[in-house]
Amino acid sequence: MASGTGSMTEDNENPGSTRANLDETIPSEMLHLDQEHSPGKAVQQDHCMPDVITVSIQTHSDSFQDVVIKIERPTYQKPFLGGFKNRITGVEFHNAGSQTVPKKLPDKGVLVFCRETQTVFEKNKRQQTTNTMSTQMTKTGLYVSNKTDKLITPGKYITAEEYHKRRLEAVIVLQRYFRHWRATNIVQKLREQKKLRLEWEAQEELRRKKEKEEKLRREHERRLNPKTKGDFELLYHALELWRQEETEQINRTLTGAERKAALCGLLEQEAQLIASIGRHKLNADEENRQKVILHFLNKCAQPKRWKAYDGKITEMDTQFTLRARELLEIYRSISMSDIPQDERIDVLLTLKRTVKEHECKLTQEIMELIDREIDLMSREVKECNLEGLRKRICTLFLQFIKIPKFNPEVAKILKVPPDPLKLYKNVNCCQSCKNYLPSTAFPIPANAHTTGRCRLCCQLDNESRRRETFLKCKLILENLRKSEADYQDDAKIVFLLQHQDLQYLIEKIWGCQSALSACSDLYDLVMVRWDKQHEWSPWNTILLTKDEADAHLKLCDPQKAYETAFIHRIKHKHIWAKNYFAQIQAMTSFLQRSENQTNGNEFLIATPFPSGAKT
Repeated sequence: MASGTGSMTEDNENPGSTRANLDETIPSEMLHLDQEHSPGKAVQQDHCMPDVITVSIQTHSDSFQDVVIKIERPTYQKPFLGGFKNRITGVEFHNAGSQTVPKKLPDKGVLVFCRETQTVFEKNKRQQTTNTMSTQMTKTGLYVSNKTDKLITPGKYITAEEYHKRRLEAVIVLQRYFRHWRATNIVQKLREQKKLRLEWEAQEELRRKKEKEEKLRREHERRLNPKTKGDFELLYHALELWRQEETEQINRTLTGAERKAALCGLLEQEAQLIASIGRHKLNADEENRQKVILHFLNKCAQPKRWKAYDGKITEMDTQFTLRARELLEIYRSISMSDIPQDERIDVLLTLKRTVKEHECKLTQEIMELIDREIDLMSREVKECNLEGLRKRICTLFLQFIKIPKFNPEVAKILKVPPDPLKLYKNVNCCQSCKNYLPSTAFPIPANAHTTGRCRLCCQLDNESRRRETFLKCKLILENLRKSEADYQDDAKIVFLLQHQDLQYLIEKIWGCQSALSACSDLYDLVMVRWDKQHEWSPWNTILLTKDEADAHLKLCDPQKAYETAFIHRIKHKHIWAKNYFAQIQAMTSFLQRSENQTNGNEFLIATPFPSGAKT
């Protein structure tokens, strides 16, 4: 088959009479029969179609006319339109299609396609059509019944003013009833809101009362059974308050020898109370010792954790954490008391197999003690007589666990590293006890220039002289750091401050009371940002109660919410804090950055651009 595009022929021309010029090459697939080589089979030959061909058209019976035809090649791949296949020759024949270029319409100069011609505007209008009516009356030859007729008599004539007046009165009546209904609903809603508000206030008052009672109960319990350092700080602080009250009363009521005798008696009572507190501290240390050991071992046995990109926490156990967990379970087992004798023997044999893997003087001593206990248990020795031996086994096994050679995971947690060269990089000398301790053992405030005394010496000095308690300041600082971490804006200043710095800020600058309500209960006070758009700092803070802080953080701009006098008082405290913390070298960069922001904001507020000025 051949396919191509060319010029249209005239109606009087005979398509069958056209013939191509033999001098040109026709780009068609010619099919002919090669009778000599393969008779009965069609042979397919490929030809290259030129761009222009000449076709002879027979115009008359004895005359021909040559017509030049320009071949237009398609710019796209010829679609497959079906076809058939010759089973004898195996030649495939495809259906061909041709399409001439559409004729372009002339431009009339009129916009045919536009929104106006494609948009329909509908309009609804009422029409009153005429309706012809007729009435039938009685007449000669026709009777119409009048049973359903009505007699209508004219009433009182009403003018337009009277009609509108009556309508107005009716409207006023309707408005009165509607306003009464609306006012009743509003009053009912207000009554319900008042009821809910009173219930909420009663619940809040009850909650505060319970919290206060619970706080007093906890403080009383902590004073009766002190266990932590904070509990003993409260005890020493209460002792100091009692001593000051008694001293003041003696100085006010007694003089001379009686006063001296009373002060001596007071000193003896104070010494007895200090001795009693010391005994409580020894008991608490003994009780907390086992908790500290288990916390240490649990820290070694914890798996590795990291946070993935989607926020999920991934945990992974290594061979070292599994080893630490195994040693932790063994230590818990040998530390248990009141267990059957056969279980105790199994635990001791497990411990013996574990320490037998490493041969040294410590493991040999542990195995000897295990054999001794098993021998004594076989002789039915009382358990009260075995307590010392069991404590010795626990102590030696704890030493075994703390050796990095036997427990590699413990090397990251030990305060004294296995390599002594690392101590030279992070060790300081205490000016009081003259001991060399790591830097973590020194309470370094933000304005300190040297390490000074260690924590133990500071605690001993506080217990013997000032007897101050930092529990409330530590609680406020802990809540402040949690709230700043929730902002997730890379706050840094709050994590540089120590409780001594925050104590100066609360006591000296803010006077230990709320800036709004003057509440002096430090357990109910919190420090929040003055302007929540900027990072917390001593010059961008305010001391409020918890409820006041929640309401303050809901404000968009505190400059517009508070009175001018109150704002000036807060700014004065900020300047005071800025002058104090400007002496601290670590605060210098943050102070300069805040001053640059303040100066930029004041410049924009003080010198606004005029409306007609060019920039």
